[in-house]
Amino acid sequence: SSNKEIKLNQEAIQELTEDLEFRQNILAYAKTTEDTKEIYTKLIEWSKAEEQKTPLLLTIVSFLFPAIYFIALGGMVFTDNGIYSDITLYMFLINLGVFGSQIKKIKAELIDSSKINAILKNYSLIIQQLENKDFKAEKLNHLKNSLSDSEGLASKKIKKLSDLFGQLENFVNPIGAGIFNGVALYHLHTLRALYKWKKDNKTKITAWLDVIGEIEKLNSFANFAYNNTDFTYPNLNNDYKIEFNNLGHPLLDSRTRINNTVDFNTQNFIILTGSNMSGKSTFLRSLGINMVLAGTGSPICAFKANVHPLNVLVSMRLSDSLNDNESYFFAEVKRLKEIMDQADKTISFVLLDEILRGTNSDDKRTGTVEVIKKIIGKNVIGAIATHDLKVCDTTQEHPKTLINKCFEVEIINNELVFDYKLRDGVCKNKSATFLMQKMEVI
Repeated sequence: SSNKEIKLNQEAIQELTEDLEFRQNILAYAKTTEDTKEIYTKLIEWSKAEEQKTPLLLTIVSFLFPAIYFIALGGMVFTDNGIYSDITLYMFLINLGVFGSQIKKIKAELIDSSKINAILKNYSLIIQQLENKDFKAEKLNHLKNSLSDSEGLASKKIKKLSDLFGQLENFVNPIGAGIFNGVALYHLHTLRALYKWKKDNKTKITAWLDVIGEIEKLNSFANFAYNNTDFTYPNLNNDYKIEFNNLGHPLLDSRTRINNTVDFNTQNFIILTGSNMSGKSTFLRSLGINMVLAGTGSPICAFKANVHPLNVLVSMRLSDSLNDNESYFFAEVKRLKEIMDQADKTISFVLLDEILRGTNSDDKRTGTVEVIKKIIGKNVIGAIATHDLKVCDTTQEHPKTLINKCFEVEIINNELVFDYKLRDGVCKNKSATFLMQKMEVI
């Protein structure tokens, strides 16, 4: 997203944060039915399917035959002439035959879900919330204005589609369908109305659903902001400056969360060291998740921040794939290749956590150093965590680009103490041997 788009999102999220009732109404309607990606996909496919049309002869029949039936019915009621009874019966059966000939077409138009009409009704209620609301934020007004045109409001059109699907689905009830179609060819009229609706509105369905998705996204970020009043909206820049004051992980308890201040303005790539459990991975995740949040317009877990939003590329917690006969090491190399290729296309924010774990220590060290050298040649910004302190020597060869940072651990009263504070330099203290001795592993 461009900085302008992000600022529009920030403005919209800030307005929605203050409107708890609106957000809860949207959430309530969204949760009332079990909407799924599969139903969404089927609805889009239905809208893009080849347009159907009722043949002129069938249209004439759908009006003429019920009219003959009702005329005959009137004659049967108000006269003693038995021919009217025969005509009424014959027309009832003929109408059923006409209806039976169209069942295949009716089934073809139905989306394979008994919930589709209820889901569409909820879509219309969500959209109605937007249509009836006065907004200040430019983005919210843009979303609202996109829902209406000279032909009417989107909420009413979607409600109409919900009704049509609901009416069509009734054909599975043999008694009801038999009576309604034998008398009035009810489902033929419904099918023709559905064809007309589709012809008039099929190009708009995707846009309407996109509006619902966008408002739910903004609502979610507004809930996030409402529940985290200590978070801040970052300032945005186009100068590749990234600086966080008291950055933390948004999922950690604010009462115990340790925040850290960091910037990438002088040296743009950090080599991060520290013993196990010292906080390296959490810090990398804090950087990654807050960079992603900043790029969406959401508030982030920091006291203050100045960010150039970038594409975030990450290699963390990869796993073997037994189905693909793929080792951990090969999966990791593939991921690094993807990151390198993406970094060639655009300046990115890259986070690497203890790469090349699936090989021996010498190979791992050489590989890690070469990865660092290659990736900083692509003008990326970011950090790599490593246990190998020798890797930190690479900083001496590239002092303008690389900087060493660390998390330390202390042994106090025969206990490991982690303060989770980011420091300059290379990690000096080690915890693995002490911990294994304390637990009598060695």
